[in-house]
Amino acid sequence: MFFDSWGELGRVVLVGTLAYLGLVTMLRLSGNRTLAKMNAFDFVVTVALGSTLATILLSRDVALAEGLVAFGLLIGLQYAITWLSVRSSTVNGLVKAEPRLLLHRGQLLHRQMRAARVVEGEILAAVRQEGIGSLEDVDAVVLETDGAFSIVQSSGATGRSTLTGLGPQP
Repeated sequence: MFFDSWGELGRVVLVGTLAYLGLVTMLRLSGNRTLAKMNAFDFVVTVALGSTLATILLSRDVALAEGLVAFGLLIGLQYAITWLSVRSSTVNGLVKAEPRLLLHRGQLLHRQMRAARVVEGEILAAVRQEGIGSLEDVDAVVLETDGAFSIVQSSGATGRSTLTGLGPQP
């Protein structure tokens, strides 16, 4: 069916606008960290907020007030997790992954790559995107906690770069 009634379309427009404004207001009040793409919990909240907004828009069974409470709950839980992770290394360790060294001084670390489920082609692509032609010109490739690759280029005659915060290195 393509069309039920003008009333339903009007409800979607009205409730959708109010839900959107409510969500934007709550996100602004909660700060930039709420939708940061930093770890699995942030991703879950982002997806859940989108799903909740869609449900509010399209389901007559969910009242606007219920949807706004759901937004508040998700944002509140996200705030609580980030607040706790800043104050507790135990919570931080549960919430966030550690960066993973995948290449060191031009040599691929195959065990680390397997553990991170990264293939050589992905590393080569990341290195090429940095304009580097050879793995020998790279001190390190790090898989960051948000899934991005960081490339540390060799410093040549000035010596090697120092890598910190990566856990055990080869």
